[in-house]
Amino acid sequence: MGRIAKKRKEILAKYDLDKAYSLDEACNLVKEITTTKFDASVDISVRLGVDPRKANQMIRGTVALPHGTGKDVQVLVLCTPDKEEEAKAAGADYVGLDEYIDKIKQGWTDVDVIITMPSVMGKVGALGRVLGPRGLMPNPKTGTVTMEIGKAVQEVKAGKIDFKVDKYGNIHSGIAKVSFEGDKIRDNAKEILQTLIKMKPAAAKGTYIKSIHLSSTMSPSIQIDPKSVVA
Repeated sequence: MGRIAKKRKEILAKYDLDKAYSLDEACNLVKEITTTKFDASVDISVRLGVDPRKANQMIRGTVALPHGTGKDVQVLVLCTPDKEEEAKAAGADYVGLDEYIDKIKQGWTDVDVIITMPSVMGKVGALGRVLGPRGLMPNPKTGTVTMEIGKAVQEVKAGKIDFKVDKYGNIHSGIAKVSFEGDKIRDNAKEILQTLIKMKPAAAKGTYIKSIHLSSTMSPSIQIDPKSVVA
């Protein structure tokens, strides 16, 4: 049997790997078992009882986290000149069109979110091969293709995130920083979980929320009892 590191022993002494904790317990516990010297991200993983191969069971949407993610989100706005001032006033980090399209074609993707407007989607759509795999392609369903550029930028900066079920039926999302108070982590987690519950497809049969896990960067995951969320 391999030797267990000292920090690992300390972590394992604080919680039970096989126990399903309540959401409140998990949000406080994740702070205790995080040993990184930097402000680690807190992530939630939810396994859903859906078949993403079927269009009527695809889960995708957005949620505005009440306390934000704690991350400085870098936003690029691809728009026509008449919308540039609106984007800048709302806090966009990069604003323009053709010059940024050329940069992206050359491989530049140092942003977290791209917002654009319907009239330029013809140009942006050509970037699909670069943006698609990185999850950066703007989409009307997530509010990133809109004429309300300023509002969209403000929402993203304030903590609006988008999520999409993967091919295995899982949702993964960063929801906070470990420096957040436990109740703020809980509020953010509850917001995305309640949003997912409301989005349950009529075609999904059996158990919908199959499992929930909470973890921070480089920490073990904490199993959450779905009943503590659904109830």
